[in-house]
Amino acid sequence: MDKCGWALAHPILEHYHDIEWGVPVHDDRLWFEFLLLEGAQAGLSWLTILKKRETYRRAFDNFDVEKIARYDQDKMTRLLADPGIIRNRLKIHSAVSNAQAFLQIQSEFGSFDHYIWQFVGGRSKQNAWQSAADIPVTSPESDAMSKDLKKRGFKFVGSTICYGTMQATGMINDHTVQCVRHGEIRLAYKQ
Repeated sequence: MDKCGWALAHPILEHYHDIEWGVPVHDDRLWFEFLLLEGAQAGLSWLTILKKRETYRRAFDNFDVEKIARYDQDKMTRLLADPGIIRNRLKIHSAVSNAQAFLQIQSEFGSFDHYIWQFVGGRSKQNAWQSAADIPVTSPESDAMSKDLKKRGFKFVGSTICYGTMQATGMINDHTVQCVRHGEIRLAYKQ
């Protein structure tokens, strides 16, 4: 079976590729998990984050956005001392402020899911890239998402991070056309 080349670099990446990457997300807890992890990944490899994902789940209360929005300085100090996560002060503080902004969006739109899917017109965009070299790192949709999230107070949501989030959460299908998952996702999630 052909797969996206990046997935073959490590068993953790392959598992993530085969099970999760590109599958449309509609659960707000999972949305916050991806936003927090994508922000933590800035400047690092996704493999680094995937290796720490279980520790992140423990450290950040299984990505319970209401709990994270209430983290105080003591909790953030404990997080900065946790060797199992990326110990970057700005990234940890952004998790808390992003949780607060996330709750505002839920309040305004009924769910974060309802809000975020508007950037692709409510349905997964099916790309048809021939090779990994063809896949962009941003798009007009990720630009718009980034701009709106920043306006709402989010941090670590540049267009490249937003594009990666869109790929991970199935807002776009960026599996290359020769990858077995491209067709599986296109057929399973066509709307």
